[in-house]
Amino acid sequence: MSHDHDDRPGLNAAQAEAALNPPPGRVGGDLVTETLQGLGAATVFGVSGRPAPGLSAALRRSALSYVELGAENNAAFAADAYGRITGEVAVLLLTAGPGALAALPALQEAAAASAPVLAVCAQVPAAGLGGRRHGHPRELRDQQASFREVVKSVHPVRTASQIPSAIAAAWESALTAPHGPVWVEIPEDVLRAETLLPPVSALDATPRELYPRPELTLVAADLLARAARPAIIAGGGVVRADATGKLRALAERIAAPVATTYGGKGAFPWKHPLSLRSWPGDPRVTELLEAADVLLVVGSGLGALSSGGHTFAPRGRIVQIEADAGKLEANHPALGIHSDAREALDALLDAVDPREDPAAADRVRTALETGPAPAADQEQGPAAEQGRPGPDARVLAAVRAALPDTAPSFWDLTPLTILAWSAFDARRPNTTHSAQGAGGPGYALPSATGAAFADPTTPVLAVTGEDDAPHTAAELTTARRYGLPVTWLLVDGDGPGASGVQDGRPDALRPDLVALAESLGVPALRSTPASLATDLKTALRAPGPSVIVLRAG
Repeated sequence: MSHDHDDRPGLNAAQAEAALNPPPGRVGGDLVTETLQGLGAATVFGVSGRPAPGLSAALRRSALSYVELGAENNAAFAADAYGRITGEVAVLLLTAGPGALAALPALQEAAAASAPVLAVCAQVPAAGLGGRRHGHPRELRDQQASFREVVKSVHPVRTASQIPSAIAAAWESALTAPHGPVWVEIPEDVLRAETLLPPVSALDATPRELYPRPELTLVAADLLARAARPAIIAGGGVVRADATGKLRALAERIAAPVATTYGGKGAFPWKHPLSLRSWPGDPRVTELLEAADVLLVVGSGLGALSSGGHTFAPRGRIVQIEADAGKLEANHPALGIHSDAREALDALLDAVDPREDPAAADRVRTALETGPAPAADQEQGPAAEQGRPGPDARVLAAVRAALPDTAPSFWDLTPLTILAWSAFDARRPNTTHSAQGAGGPGYALPSATGAAFADPTTPVLAVTGEDDAPHTAAELTTARRYGLPVTWLLVDGDGPGASGVQDGRPDALRPDLVALAESLGVPALRSTPASLATDLKTALRAPGPSVIVLRAG
């Protein structure tokens, strides 16, 4: 059988020589680093001083930049953020057993946010696998089983020759819609053993495209064009697919109001005449969406956080576009279209007829005006001092005023964060992130650290409650060691204006976080709601990390 054209990659003269005469001293770990470089990785995350066995020397021999954090869960959060910000695969190196398990909550967070994280984890020596208990350090009966229900795919390795193919397959899986974390597991003895295999030089891990079925696109376009009151809910899948422009074009073509889920912040312009902003929360917006005769849901499964705890009850026909097949019709009957949001919106734009509805913008304006005003739109000064808005809303407005539009922010779960979910104006897509998957503490600071590595020229904000700060305060040393532009805002768990006693514990028993930061060589100050905007602007413009502790004014 002959071929007119051969797309298989070839070798140049230097690569051919290295293949025939492999350099001495290489181990299985070198196959890992060579494969990662061949796939395009430049930065990998792990724990300070303790990469997986067999990888320390391989990393030194490679061109990869190894970012060291203080704990495995923090390294995994950093990798998650790096993957979210860049849209590229973020590589995470883990040791076996406890080190791997410590990263599990962060990988669950990456799965919820569809962040492409490739975890390369060590495993006990190959002879200790297969269910027998040999008593190796860090031995788990079935390490993969702890991760199968969290990560997108699992790729076990048992010999050195399997390493490049397993990592390439995992890379492709991580980047195929829906993006997500993947797991590669390699025995420690395979990583450490010398190898005569040639250096890795030719790899293909091109992600598969996920296109909508044309007959479903035709039906959806007909429903939207003939609808009397169409509406759109946009989730994080729109942002991850870089489909915000196509969403806007479709909404304007069919005159459909657009609400975004909390994970879909920035998918649609905040002040667009058709923008219902971040939803749920406002009953008037909820009613407008429930009354739509055709509701287009793009890039969202309408889970608990995106549906008022599954209380959302649309009365019309639903069209759902979702890259994760498991989320299609999981919560509501719909015309389910299994597709990447960008490809599906592009197909709809080609198929749908324009629709006129001069009253659509009026319905949006009425819904927004009769509900609570978003904090980011409130005026500061005398009007604010008259009780409009409350203390948390003033703080959120100060954060919005200080934060550059391009600067990403990462939020632990605090009362301010809950307000920000609905009221914070994310003027750029993919800039506002919070722990909406695992939901545990300790997300914001290590995630901001990973984002700073993705783009060291842009300041990053982390927001954490004071009581949760000790979970990750050690990562201030990471930010200082690398000179990262991370500002850590610590807010009172009860919000500015609290009584000074929380859960029966006086403030005197809280750690002095300003003193702690200064002891680590990080500039820190105490701020008030009145001075927060100025203090934040100064901190975000300064090089290196900083800490601001916000207390009652």
